[in-house]
Amino acid sequence: MDASYRSDLAIVAGIDVSKAHLDLAVHARAGRRRVGNDPDGHAAAVAYLRHAGVTRVVLEATGGYERSAARSLRDAGLAVAVVNPRPVRDFARSLGVLAKTDRLDAAVLARFAAERWPGAQPAPSPQQEERDALITRRRQLVRLRAMERNHLEHAHQPQVRRSILQMIKTLSRQIDDLDARLQQSIHNDPAAHAAEQRLRSVRGVGPVTARTLIAELPELGHLNRRQITALVGLAPFCQDSGRRSGPRQIRGGRAPVRAALYMAALAAARTNPVLRPYYHLLRARGLPFKSALLACMRKLLIHLNHQLRCLRAPLPPA
Repeated sequence: MDASYRSDLAIVAGIDVSKAHLDLAVHARAGRRRVGNDPDGHAAAVAYLRHAGVTRVVLEATGGYERSAARSLRDAGLAVAVVNPRPVRDFARSLGVLAKTDRLDAAVLARFAAERWPGAQPAPSPQQEERDALITRRRQLVRLRAMERNHLEHAHQPQVRRSILQMIKTLSRQIDDLDARLQQSIHNDPAAHAAEQRLRSVRGVGPVTARTLIAELPELGHLNRRQITALVGLAPFCQDSGRRSGPRQIRGGRAPVRAALYMAALAAARTNPVLRPYYHLLRARGLPFKSALLACMRKLLIHLNHQLRCLRAPLPPA
């Protein structure tokens, strides 16, 4: 890749993350570096980046393998952005880079950081990391319990049914335990506790939805309406070309948050004094069920975002 295009004055780097190692590339500089994805490798990466004068680093989200590396880089004082792989892949295609290797991906990330720096992300607090881990584990157990309940429908042998019922009982007990730990974590954090109370005050938002939003959408209340809907994946995208006007579609975003909002909007469409008439108005206009419910999800998310923005806004002077 040539370096003839304009880049930011800051020295930036890209890191391709895998389970075993990290591939480092400093923008517009020759040479690559590979280190292990372990504490020793993280220390070596920090030393290498500091020696190169790097101040900004971009990593791809890689199923959690990037978390410890990002934490080490932030602790070293570097500005770190963890980005979705899709826009980086599209960026590579726009450059004509169709091949895909770890070292090439690191170079693409470095150029992406120079041309389209997404902004540094603050390090999550220990409480936020704990809540994220608890809600993720809860979601895994709920999925396993649903699978076991499906197995129960087709199990006819008494021994098999007893085994499945025992597993369902065990999973339910563990889910209840995770709910208690998650509630205690939120209760011990005054800001999170206040946010939960505000979210729960909205008709249709139950405890699971509120905890999911607090754990998996810490940006709620810090962004504007367009940013928060795009982040969750509820912003409609146009599908128009020439005389054709295609249906609007959503894509990307945080699927677990959307799933929680789906259940909340389903309840709110029946009981919420604002969303209930809005939902029936959309249906009366001929909008399909799912499209009307998506519109309710978007409206509910915007309202919840506004509620937390008001909660976190400083009081005006007396």
